[in-house]
Amino acid sequence: MRQSAMKPQDVAILLKRMTPQGKGMLNKDIAASLGISASEVSEAMERCRVAQLVDNEKRHVNTLALKDFLVNGLRYVFPIQPGSIVRGVPTAISAAPINQYIPSENESFVWPYKNGTMRGQSITPLYATLPKAVEQDADLYQLLVIADTLRMGRVRERNIAIQELDKHIANYGS
Repeated sequence: MRQSAMKPQDVAILLKRMTPQGKGMLNKDIAASLGISASEVSEAMERCRVAQLVDNEKRHVNTLALKDFLVNGLRYVFPIQPGSIVRGVPTAISAAPINQYIPSENESFVWPYKNGTMRGQSITPLYATLPKAVEQDADLYQLLVIADTLRMGRVRERNIAIQELDKHIANYGS
């Protein structure tokens, strides 16, 4: 039997499915929007099915299980180690929706990206193509910011991220 350990792109794909734009998308369309191959999306959805993060048809995200994984496991499975100061796309406490609650005047975090708008400590995104992908999907960007905050945030920041995640989950269900 083959091991089906989660990969970082699995989280990105699930978060894409959680967006209004991604809710009804086919795997090939998700692949195109994230800049990854359709086979990677298919394999990711199978891993997510095995992990019970999606239903057996691989169409609907199990939001309760996903929330549990994001809140309690993400920082251990895909930890963040901030790096050098670079130009990039703001993330974690440096981007919306988190930065509206916590002004990060002394520290900024970014995904390295040549078209970035901010300088800050570099954070490796869950998948290399995400800085480009979020240019076209503000909802995905917010969910990834929430995920990065859950990966590296302190208690107060994580609590805010959980509240914001709950809003997205409520929208997914409607």
